[in-house]
Amino acid sequence: MLSKSQARAFFLGGTLVTFLIFIGLTIYSFMPRNDQTNYKAIDKQVVRGKEIWEHNNCMGCHTIMGEGGYYAPELTKVIERRGEGYVKAVLMSPVPWSPNGRKMVAYNMSEKDAEAVVAYFKWIGKIDLNGFDRIVSPLAKENN
Repeated sequence: MLSKSQARAFFLGGTLVTFLIFIGLTIYSFMPRNDQTNYKAIDKQVVRGKEIWEHNNCMGCHTIMGEGGYYAPELTKVIERRGEGYVKAVLMSPVPWSPNGRKMVAYNMSEKDAEAVVAYFKWIGKIDLNGFDRIVSPLAKENN
């Protein structure tokens, strides 16, 4: 059994060690060489694509990096999976897109707006995901 003073010393020592480890890892994660945000690749086209994404509330149905709705497919690596042409065709379609019985709004986007959204998806697709390169919606029929 530890005496009261030994228990206090053990507690304070453990707390100090844990605190120092936390501070060290925090400093390490903020070092420039550990940056995984891909922020240097942001240009006006990517910003416009993000604005279109937000204005149309795409996150209400879709997810990016696991954040958003689970009604429609995850779009983090959509350009790798489907290609630019497919994504542009869906965004520019004048009729509602309805694969697998789920209906997507017909945005009937201009080519310029569709290219901006594709630029945004390309930028998202190049973010370092710490090895989680395949984020899949829990509703996907195929989770490979």
